Amino acid sequence: MTGRRQLTLNLFIYPGGHHEAAWRYKGSEPQRAFDIEYYQELARRAEAAKFDAVFFADGPALADNIRYAARFRLEPITWLAAIAAVTSRIGLIATASTTYSEPYNLARLFASLDHISHGRAGWNIVTTSAPQAAQNFGLPEHPPHGERYEKAKEFLDVVTKLWDSWEDDALVIDPASGIFADTDRIHSIDHVGKHFRVRGPLNTARSPQGRPVYVQAGSSDDGRAFAARFAEAIFTAHQTLGSAQQFYSDIKSRAKAFDRKPEHVKILPGISPFIGSTQSEARALQEEFDDLIQPEYSLVQLRRMIGVDLSGHDLDAPFPRHLIDTKGPAGVASRFQLVVDIIDRERPTIRQLLRRLAGGRGHWVIAGTPEEVADNIQTWFENGAADGFNVMPPWLTGGFDAFVEQVVPILRKRGLFREDYTGATLRDHYGLPRPDSLFAHLARAIA
Repeated sequence: MTGRRQLTLNLFIYPGGHHEAAWRYKGSEPQRAFDIEYYQELARRAEAAKFDAVFFADGPALADNIRYAARFRLEPITWLAAIAAVTSRIGLIATASTTYSEPYNLARLFASLDHISHGRAGWNIVTTSAPQAAQNFGLPEHPPHGERYEKAKEFLDVVTKLWDSWEDDALVIDPASGIFADTDRIHSIDHVGKHFRVRGPLNTARSPQGRPVYVQAGSSDDGRAFAARFAEAIFTAHQTLGSAQQFYSDIKSRAKAFDRKPEHVKILPGISPFIGSTQSEARALQEEFDDLIQPEYSLVQLRRMIGVDLSGHDLDAPFPRHLIDTKGPAGVASRFQLVVDIIDRERPTIRQLLRRLAGGRGHWVIAGTPEEVADNIQTWFENGAADGFNVMPPWLTGGFDAFVEQVVPILRKRGLFREDYTGATLRDHYGLPRPDSLFAHLARAIA
């Protein structure tokens, strides 16, 4: 490990892999999708490769296209607790919704995970985009985009106060005096807002990282504003270097405007690599996956991204661009704009677009040799487009094994990625400071 800026690498785990047809590929193991040992093995491999974290996405509703793909969800905190038990260094990041969770319960869950893992927890903060989730929680309809982000800000404020409600030295544990905890350093938060009323304090001591790492995914205007103000790592999707550079520059500038250090906001695009000994071999591998696509599934995915139902259309006809409503509700979503940009830039047929999106739902899919993949990673990293990447293997476990065995050694040889961990917590891996308690700050200001 040198003093040179280092890549951040996370393993983004989807059951079976990120290509929508991964579960049909001969090298996949879809029958192990509910086997926790399968995920523990993956996490141990990622830790052996010195990855920063594993990331497990989640959503509080069953995907409406489960008939054709492995798109179910295991509850992520339970899942990561099992991962924590068999690992010791790798970070543990899970998604939880501010729209369909309660702040107190969520604060307890992530604080507990941070304690259990000795400081490796991260929270991927989402407002949930799936409208079918509403009826699972007794709501007549999914809240509008802007309302969800307004609620998310207050939610995060409450959770932060709860995580800070115990000062670092509140836990005394002094048998001689009989004092277990200093109650003067444990604070009710007494939050009363538009969406929440929470008294506090949290019923567990402050966790090893002070607060789990705040992660955010989303590139809409609301998402960018939220990320620049609060997020310490941002998961994002880009197809081109130019798009990634624009996003990177925008977020860093916005963070600076909030009096934050830009280096304390990690920008981490997704990359889904098909790796071969030659470029033609890598492209043939990608084609093999794309040939397994089921249009019935792909069309549902596309409808969710851009709000257009193309069932019954000729798949080999030019994409009907005029059907896209850029001024409707879907137009504010980041993935919507990404797909529209692909259509405008490449003028694909419907089938070509479905194949284009099959590998990573709009994330960057690359096919090439290990050197070519490493070259592209280095280019983005050194030219203001990324601080690292969420590695999204097209299939598991083979796609991840190929990246670790063939690409990571090249990145290390170039001095771009660590040889070993230098810290114990996820904040250490990301180079983030451990925040003081808000209440400790207040106490010092009064003194």
